Amino acid sequence: MLRLRSCTLTQLLSSPYTSHLSPLHRLLSAAAASAVSPAATPGFGAEEYLVSACGLTRAQAIKASTKLSHLKSPAKTDAVLAFLAGIGLSAADVATAVAKDPLLLCAGVERTLAPVVDGLTGLGLSRSEVARIAVFVPSKFRCRSIVSALHYYLTLFGSMDHLLRLLKRGFWLHGSDLERVVKPNVAFLRECGLQDCDIAKLCIRVPRILKINQQRLRAMVACAKALCVPHGSGMLAKALHAVAFYDEEKIATKVEHLKKTLRWSDTEVGIALPKAPMVLTYSKDRLQRVSEFLISEVGLEPGYIAHRPAVLAYSLNGRLRPRYYVVKFLKENRLLHRDRDYYSTVMITEKAFVEKFICPHKEAAPQLAEDYAAACRGEVPARFRFT
Repeated sequence: MLRLRSCTLTQLLSSPYTSHLSPLHRLLSAAAASAVSPAATPGFGAEEYLVSACGLTRAQAIKASTKLSHLKSPAKTDAVLAFLAGIGLSAADVATAVAKDPLLLCAGVERTLAPVVDGLTGLGLSRSEVARIAVFVPSKFRCRSIVSALHYYLTLFGSMDHLLRLLKRGFWLHGSDLERVVKPNVAFLRECGLQDCDIAKLCIRVPRILKINQQRLRAMVACAKALCVPHGSGMLAKALHAVAFYDEEKIATKVEHLKKTLRWSDTEVGIALPKAPMVLTYSKDRLQRVSEFLISEVGLEPGYIAHRPAVLAYSLNGRLRPRYYVVKFLKENRLLHRDRDYYSTVMITEKAFVEKFICPHKEAAPQLAEDYAAACRGEVPARFRFT
């Protein structure tokens, strides 16, 4: 038996999947050598194996070992470790994957893992992408159905980068959920006028949206429409993000807070929300601080903000206040030839703002760039303290 284990490991370690030497590879080579030693001890201590061979912490190993109590020898687990090393997982990657799913060590290499890798590379994935999937979702990596599921999601999201971002955040649906829940939800969203790119962006922001039952999804669309976002509008995906998993009472409470904080009428709320439904997701503290600045300090009318609600999305300390200080400084020192609309100074890129409002005044106000940089850090330079 020991001779057989040694031969098996030797074959695995010399296979195409284990062509790149790694610390884990060397560890397995040592394990193969020790397997034929006369001093080898029979039996399998799962906890100790998880620590020494897989790199788990003692606490992780204690928790994971309960899933491996049925194993009598490390022959199968050694084969899995050798295979994982061969497809590019580092020792740290293996520790992460095994800690998430100890049963990965029980997967059949020839029956399951090798066909999975072949299937995923057949979809056009690189070996490094396959390795990342094994780390992010090891419990699915040991299921051959992962290939068809990933093919569907890859087609839907249009990018492996998008899918990997979701997997890293814990997103995964496959098997019966894909047919019973995901595909019908996607079909319904398409009926609502969303393109696949819109659905992909929505899922990246709110991964659970594909998982909910269609009755709840229809209710969310109804809430989005109630915000005056029309069916088929390009804003529908943003509105669905804004109302995701809020009930009608919660949404009504948020609308009332908007009206109170920004001094909006019902009409102004109806103007603002279709343009920027994400304002519903902003915290009370953020809205209060931005409102006080825009209305009390800048002097904007509530109606002006309602017609340009995108201004609420910008950082108060990183953009709104520093740019206001720069423009006011230029006005007070008669360096602007004409008055500038506040929103027009906020919406342009950082590069464009510097080119238009900083660079032309290097000689007349050589300290302006330094003061602006300080303001962006949250400071208020003496020259920006207006009376």
